[in-house]
Amino acid sequence: MADVVYGSDLTRRERILLFWASFLSLVAGGFGFAFRVAMQRGYGEEFSLTNHEVGMVFGAALWPIAITMIGFSLIVDRTGYKWPMYGAFVLQVASGVGTFFADGYGMLYLFALCAGLGHGIIEAVINPICAAVYPKEKTKWLTILHAAWPAGLVFGTLAIIGTEGTVDGLMQGPSWRPHALWIVVPAIAYAILYLPCRFPVDERVKAGVPYMEMLRQVGALSASIAAFLMIYEIGNQVDTLTGWEKPDQWFEISMGSGVGVGLFFGLWVRSLGRPLFFLMCLLMIPLATAELGTDAWIQKLMKPVLADMEINAAFALVFSASIMLFFRVFAGGILQMFSPPALLCLSGVFSAAGLWWLSDANGTAIFTAFVIYALGQTYYWPCVLGFVSERYPHGGALTLNTVSAIGLLSVGVIGGQVLGVAFDKSIHQQVATEAPLLAKASEADKKFLGMRHKAILPAKKKAFLEAMTDAGEKDRLNAVYMVADERAGRDVLSYAVRFPAILFLAFGIITLYFRSRGGYKPIELEQRE
Repeated sequence: MADVVYGSDLTRRERILLFWASFLSLVAGGFGFAFRVAMQRGYGEEFSLTNHEVGMVFGAALWPIAITMIGFSLIVDRTGYKWPMYGAFVLQVASGVGTFFADGYGMLYLFALCAGLGHGIIEAVINPICAAVYPKEKTKWLTILHAAWPAGLVFGTLAIIGTEGTVDGLMQGPSWRPHALWIVVPAIAYAILYLPCRFPVDERVKAGVPYMEMLRQVGALSASIAAFLMIYEIGNQVDTLTGWEKPDQWFEISMGSGVGVGLFFGLWVRSLGRPLFFLMCLLMIPLATAELGTDAWIQKLMKPVLADMEINAAFALVFSASIMLFFRVFAGGILQMFSPPALLCLSGVFSAAGLWWLSDANGTAIFTAFVIYALGQTYYWPCVLGFVSERYPHGGALTLNTVSAIGLLSVGVIGGQVLGVAFDKSIHQQVATEAPLLAKASEADKKFLGMRHKAILPAKKKAFLEAMTDAGEKDRLNAVYMVADERAGRDVLSYAVRFPAILFLAFGIITLYFRSRGGYKPIELEQRE
């Protein structure tokens, strides 16, 4: 075991090099995400993609993250950290180069999938590395590490905007292709920085905690949530990409299957799991919805304001990410005043206040409300990672990455759809009040989470309006729908306030729980010399 390296064996220079290489690997993921946000319209138009196909390409870069995060968490202690990171490097470079040469939807989807798989490996590796290198200040350094994501969004978007005219000239007309290659720049940088690095083993391995004990920290309860979300999302992808059609009750079937997998896992490891860790996994659903699920509606509000000021709409993303980047980098001072659960509780207050104000703000006041909202979401994700790492070190990479993976999956499976339902209900309610004939002709029954609602189907609405002969009435009804659609975005934001409110209450109770037990204290494993 002479070749085994512990975090305490590394020199200060080696720690810094390892940290910044890890930082750049996450920056690369942010560059890829920025490209798909800024350029999806470009490749959508070139290949005549539907909005659904554009959304599928976007989703292909996201949902695989959770799969490889959990999968590699189970094996990374045995494979070591170095070679998985070079595997992620190959996938990220392939995603950029492959997208540059894409000739249609299939290739776009394939190389977006490569980006997602590579990002998942990176998350599975850099989180436990950071915890192993800085065992006494995990939350602080995990928060700074995750400033890399907004840094990638900011600099990736600025690179695209700043070179757009130059690229258009070189390509003899507007082109999105060269911008796909920006991800290669930070990818090559971190691959070079990693070459001389020595990678420490996880602190669980250093302390001699058995592999089975790591699995017991998750247990049947949390494994059920993770299995349900993965089964549901994989089924959705198979349904879309193949001839298989998922059953109408796929949500319920996936939930039952997930519980079955969780029970089997729990019986195998002989553990239900840690109750507070299970609660953290559950709280990732409203947390991810509050942080990621609401962004689309906020961007929609920001775009008209920026357009009136003759500012590129992509700066909405830069504005949000810049706030997050700044406050994550300087997290050390803030964490001296608040424990992770207390800071999460405070974040809920800011998020709720920002969303509530945004739902009714106009003009430049939207910027102020947006800043408050962005402050609220800044510490959500890294503080949860810090909390889990500090309170469940026996779980090693698995607990750290499982909670994050559940958050990512829950946005698409639950959070995004819940907000979508709220959006549909708001539109239907307003149209039914102002134009009952249009609502009756265009509505359809929908169901989600066992609850039924009515939604206006755009295709049915379009057909109904096209069949009308009275041009004046047709214009009036179309205007009613457009106003309802615009108002629904604000209604969704006010509806979404309940998610950070839940976080405020839950983390407030957790904070009081620790205070009643003498205060929040990280659990430190006894290190094996």
